[in-house]
Amino acid sequence: MLKVDKLTKIFESGDQKVGAVKNISLYIPDGVFSTIIGKSGSGKSTLLSLLGALDKPTSGTINVDSQDISKMNDSKLIKYRRDKIGFIFQNYNLIPNLTALENVTLPMEFSGIKKNDRIVRAEKLLIEVGLTKDKHNRKPSRLSGGEQQRVAIARALSNKPKLILADEPTGNLDSATGKVIIDLLKNLAKSENTTIVAVTHDHAIADQSKITFKLKDGRLIN
Repeated sequence: MLKVDKLTKIFESGDQKVGAVKNISLYIPDGVFSTIIGKSGSGKSTLLSLLGALDKPTSGTINVDSQDISKMNDSKLIKYRRDKIGFIFQNYNLIPNLTALENVTLPMEFSGIKKNDRIVRAEKLLIEVGLTKDKHNRKPSRLSGGEQQRVAIARALSNKPKLILADEPTGNLDSATGKVIIDLLKNLAKSENTTIVAVTHDHAIADQSKITFKLKDGRLIN
């Protein structure tokens, strides 16, 4: 569950104040695939950074799984990002010298999960996202863009997060592969009971989501 109330982020530069996110309130229940859509400069990236605890709001609250992350100190935020959030990026951001399996097990290693349990869950997740077993030990350079994004999605799910944030998850994929990835995210939101928020400028993706929020000049619009 994600609940945002009156969220505002103001950046200061000299005497200038710029409101990147302005008084945003929204609610997304567990198990729902949702999108935030808007043009470049609408505030999408800033909002994603706030939801992912990569930046702190000027005012307002962000509740994930009934935890108010806007009031956490830095050490608690580190643990929150590790245990409660999964990130999916347009450029996949896989570690090139690790195999697909190793990329997925790595977040679990940081969380102190036993090696055998890490491997079992990583293999299960890779199968679940549609990466056949013969590719589990391949490094990213030997995988297609769609396959790399599948690995990135499995990695995002590895620590059973309550919230997954996807930044233009189909931006580097052809339209057919992009549709497959969006269908996958929609199904995983239900099967993993995870809230998924995809930030995009693509209306075709937004049309497939259960909830769509439109952002313009830092504000939600109808």
